[in-house]
Amino acid sequence: MPRLLGLLLFFVLAYAQPAIPAVKLGLSLSQDSAGAVIFRKPGLELTYVTGVGWAPPLDPSLPPPQGDKLPLEVIRAAGLIAAPEAGIRFSSDDNRLRLVLDLPPGTDPSTLPALDLAPYPGRLQLKLPYFLPGLEGQTPANVGLDAQYGQQGTVISVQAPPSRIYRYRSLTLDNPVRYVLDVYYLQPEKTEVVAPGITYHELWAWTPEPLRMYVLEANPGSWRMEPVGQPGVRQTLDKMAPNALATLNGGYFDSRTGTPIGLWIKDGVAINFPYGRSAVLWQGENVFAGIPRFNTTVVSADGRSFRVGINLVHGKYTAYTIPGPAGVAGENVNVVQGDKVVATYPAPYILQAGYWALSFPPAEPLAQTGDSLKLYGSLEPPTNYALEAGPLLIQGGVNVYRPDAEPFRDKSPILRVAAQSALAWTQQGGLWFVVTEPTLPGVLAQALLGQGAWGAIRMDGGGSAQLWIHGQLRNPVDGVRPVVSGLALYPKGR
Repeated sequence: MPRLLGLLLFFVLAYAQPAIPAVKLGLSLSQDSAGAVIFRKPGLELTYVTGVGWAPPLDPSLPPPQGDKLPLEVIRAAGLIAAPEAGIRFSSDDNRLRLVLDLPPGTDPSTLPALDLAPYPGRLQLKLPYFLPGLEGQTPANVGLDAQYGQQGTVISVQAPPSRIYRYRSLTLDNPVRYVLDVYYLQPEKTEVVAPGITYHELWAWTPEPLRMYVLEANPGSWRMEPVGQPGVRQTLDKMAPNALATLNGGYFDSRTGTPIGLWIKDGVAINFPYGRSAVLWQGENVFAGIPRFNTTVVSADGRSFRVGINLVHGKYTAYTIPGPAGVAGENVNVVQGDKVVATYPAPYILQAGYWALSFPPAEPLAQTGDSLKLYGSLEPPTNYALEAGPLLIQGGVNVYRPDAEPFRDKSPILRVAAQSALAWTQQGGLWFVVTEPTLPGVLAQALLGQGAWGAIRMDGGGSAQLWIHGQLRNPVDGVRPVVSGLALYPKGR
């Protein structure tokens, strides 16, 4: 009985060995009247007789065929394959098939060909100098994948979905050596004229991964722009500016109270004070972004005026206008509602919405509880419009994005993969409203530079990243998020 079990195990293991369909090796299959199975191609004939084994030139004890398939031992012994064997894995989605070859130890990656975004017409054939057994049985989603095996390697065939944008590329990875092949079959791009001189695009940028971008492009002389919204009030962008041709989400805000975080100027009047990050500033079609120079003063009850810092720009006296910590240990804080000091506390103090605060050295107060204290601010040079967001992405046609260049209480907006939103402009006076599929701000900066942006600033991202045109949301989102501020674009003359 043990001997019989051993024989059964041998045959199970023999028949369980990987096998390749004969047709994938260029062989035809037939059977003669005596029951012999014959595999043929020009210059080669392999015959297997049940109960006898393989006929010469093969060793008769080699594993038998498995229907129309040949075991790997037979394939090697017959000289059908001479190329080195590599393991293969794949992944696929609606836009890409990725094949990863685990190459034999000792492979020199510098000898492997590298491709960069070569186009193809929908059906792609590539010959790789490796034997990739089992590839022909794989069925990735959304794309046809097939393989044909030859003595010197494997021909891979990819049939992508119709009416797409087709690109493929390869790269090598070291330690261990891997060869990565990416075959892209991207959704078509789209262009739509929405007003004279103003066009909507859905396009792909390569960074080098493809990035889907939703872009409203306004030519020089075709547009005017203004900030919209109301501090403390959250609305969807279509309600915020119902007469606008297009709206893009604005800057950051406190999610609990709707308090804007950062500078907001409309018609030359400061609606909100700066936080300390980059802002976009504009008059007409003259657009600029950077850290604004903002002068802040307080006027005491006896009429004296004092220069003070503002939010993250800390001074001997510092005004705080955003909910959250105000002042640092060792200071005191006047809490002000409107123009009246309602309380004084040791710092740091957690400021609530609807109040502002002034930190000061305990021995040098400017006001006491019950006194009046007025806060004023001015921008230098003055401008009609400004909206703080950040970080800065492009300046003077140069990628200036640095993750740590601007202050964030919470770094997650610039460290996680999420939908991105940006305002960008050209040197000639063109303007772009931009939203992308989930990516990182650094990738967004790279994509905008590749599209020819002269300047760009990141607006709020994630669920807030929205582009509306003619009252319709153009970028995909999981639920429309109300926001506090936005940028509204109108055709020139409206």
